[in-house]
Amino acid sequence: MTQAFQYDIERQDAGTLRLELRGPWRVDAGLPDARTAEQALESAQVRRLEIADAGLEAWDSALITFLLRLHEAGRKQEVEIDLSGLPDGARRLLSLSQAVPAHTDGPSAKAREPLLTRLGHAGVQQAKAAGETLNFVGEATLSFMRLLRGKSAFRRSDFFLLIQQTGAEALPIVSIISLLVGLILAFVGAVQLRWFGAEIYVADLVGIAMTREMAPIMTGIVLAGRTGASFAANIGTMQGNEEIDALSTLGIAPMDFLVLPRLLAMLLMMPLLVLYADFVGIFGGWVVGVGMLDLTSAAYVSETLAKVTADHFLIGLTKSLFFGLIVATAGCMRGLQAGRSAAAVGNAATSAVVTGIVYIIVVDAVFAVICNIVGI
Repeated sequence: MTQAFQYDIERQDAGTLRLELRGPWRVDAGLPDARTAEQALESAQVRRLEIADAGLEAWDSALITFLLRLHEAGRKQEVEIDLSGLPDGARRLLSLSQAVPAHTDGPSAKAREPLLTRLGHAGVQQAKAAGETLNFVGEATLSFMRLLRGKSAFRRSDFFLLIQQTGAEALPIVSIISLLVGLILAFVGAVQLRWFGAEIYVADLVGIAMTREMAPIMTGIVLAGRTGASFAANIGTMQGNEEIDALSTLGIAPMDFLVLPRLLAMLLMMPLLVLYADFVGIFGGWVVGVGMLDLTSAAYVSETLAKVTADHFLIGLTKSLFFGLIVATAGCMRGLQAGRSAAAVGNAATSAVVTGIVYIIVVDAVFAVICNIVGI
């Protein structure tokens, strides 16, 4: 079998090299090594390279790859490449491959960027996102001020519909999640407290955990996935259909007409849902305490009332206001930032859910630190 990728380099005169190709140049034998030819081009005296067919048996993209590397090396060294000695098909393919620009935004191209470049781009993107968030919050604040002055315009029927969608229609999923969380907390507590004969403290564990932490967090996450995504999808679809542009053309501020009622509905319904989740979760703990731990119903309720004070409820309800604001802001902001394609709507909904959940966890951690410092 003839050896693949054979080529000879000869010097024609002081500034010209001749490269003669022989044998098969097929990709099934691998890719040709062009280092020898590239090193020859790096000579300071070379100004012209002639590439000629001196016995090519067969060729395919392996030859084109080799020629592209030589062409790139010649461009860097300012060497003229003469391809007149090659088959017409090879010249046409090489010309076609050079006519198509390389993708610079693909994953592989981004992966090859230096670390500092990627960090710089990430920093710029984060700064831009922070600026957009601050701008949205500022506009929402101005919209709320217009509402207080009676100059904000949104339909009352839309507001009541949003209340229904945000609050009443979320009750089933909030009930299931809260009940299961209460059951899980009670099961986990029961396993450990049984070793000390302190099963009665399951009531304390479930009551305090639900009111301070679990009910606000789980309700916030449920609404981020359900209502926040819905806000982003609805507003993103309106963005794609140019309905928001039409509102602006008619002199109606999208922030007043679309965003403000959603913010108000979420701020109104979120504390009520969290309060409801508190009692459903405590009921889940009661089921385990009375059904598995042989506690009496009166003892469980009495212990819960003794340990779960108003402070625990107030902390949870305060968190719920912030969580509701986060969910509504993330949903509406991502919807307004959506592009004008169907994929953009899905991306906006996904981004709203991720943003909402991340900031809920961050704000909850801040609350934990503050409560620890204050001592409540």
